[in-house]
Amino acid sequence: MPAVPLITNDAVVLGLLAATLGVVFWTSGSAHPFWRAFYRYVPALLLCYFIPSLYNTFGLIDGGQSRLYFVASRYLLPATLVLLTLAIDIPSILRLGPKAITLFLTGTVSVILGGPIALLVVGSVSPGTIGPETWRGFTAVAGSWIGGGANQAAMKDVFEIPADLFGAMVAVDVLMANVWMAVLLYLASRAPELDRRRGADTTALTALQEKVATFERENARNPALGDLMKIVGLGFGLTGLSHLLGNPLAAWIEATAPGLAIYSLTSDFFWLVVLATTFGLLASFTPARRLEGAGASKVGSVMLYVLVATIGMQMDIRAVFSSPGLFAVGGVWMAFHAACMLIVLRLLRAPLFYLGVGSMANIGGAASAPVVAGAFHPALAPVGVLLAVLGYALGTYGGWLSGQLMRLVSQ
Repeated sequence: MPAVPLITNDAVVLGLLAATLGVVFWTSGSAHPFWRAFYRYVPALLLCYFIPSLYNTFGLIDGGQSRLYFVASRYLLPATLVLLTLAIDIPSILRLGPKAITLFLTGTVSVILGGPIALLVVGSVSPGTIGPETWRGFTAVAGSWIGGGANQAAMKDVFEIPADLFGAMVAVDVLMANVWMAVLLYLASRAPELDRRRGADTTALTALQEKVATFERENARNPALGDLMKIVGLGFGLTGLSHLLGNPLAAWIEATAPGLAIYSLTSDFFWLVVLATTFGLLASFTPARRLEGAGASKVGSVMLYVLVATIGMQMDIRAVFSSPGLFAVGGVWMAFHAACMLIVLRLLRAPLFYLGVGSMANIGGAASAPVVAGAFHPALAPVGVLLAVLGYALGTYGGWLSGQLMRLVSQ
């Protein structure tokens, strides 16, 4: 029977997470030589993610039982997307070019092929570690890593995954995806330096970032109470509208065309992120865009960091020791994905951002892709959402294909 966590009250857990974020930012802004040296190598965003995972790992809190991630992903995430897209420039995003799509598709193909390759590698190194029917469980990981939760659930039914095996695969999915996300957040903190070393062409990316920065600088002002209330009203107002329209829309599609579930079109969450991003983009063509000068993206970034902390609190580092064979397959699979992404990144001489957002749009989906994209620059968060939505459409097909390949190598 699992131990009862020390803190079970979500209000207390939220206070702990908020205090943790406050301490991280207080120390990261400190002039003390120790903290300046420490944060030269350890990005603050990574700590905002990793420290809550330690709380969960050592039983201080139980991230799986807490409702905070649900609240953050359903309420704060859409408001964040609205506020981070206010100052976005759509034509500039389109001018980022085909490299972002190429790396995204590389991520999809590497996940499809990585599962059977990982099963072969682990099976040859340690025969008997993986059971003959274990491949069925890994189809859930493939569905999740290409699309998202809806695609993962589809794989459970398609391949008839037993409940206990499915639970173990969720643990593999969460741990490996979160470890990789931590790596990407670290790389994001060093992206300019690494891009310079590789001679990457960052022209379009830099132009977009500078355009957003120029707009913010030209419209910057000390926000009054009225400005902040408008920002909060816009963010949560459009979040509410997204829920109002998205929930019945998903239910109507499920009732009239249930076959569209393979595209995640029957998912409330799918429509929530799509509508919130759409409303934010539409608002960027209105006078509401001037709220960026009062700090709209900064308010959105505060919500984003809370989301990061709630994602981190779901990770249990000890899980890797409970089913080492399964996690070994997951580790080899993720390593193959990372290697493919790095090779294509080098061949294209693309900015590191394309690797980060292309990978996380597959591995993490709509909740995590904007986090990683925003770690490079808040203006880039919508790119993560757009690619993640594309991943939803490919998730069921890619998961099914990967499952068939895993079945073949397991016979």
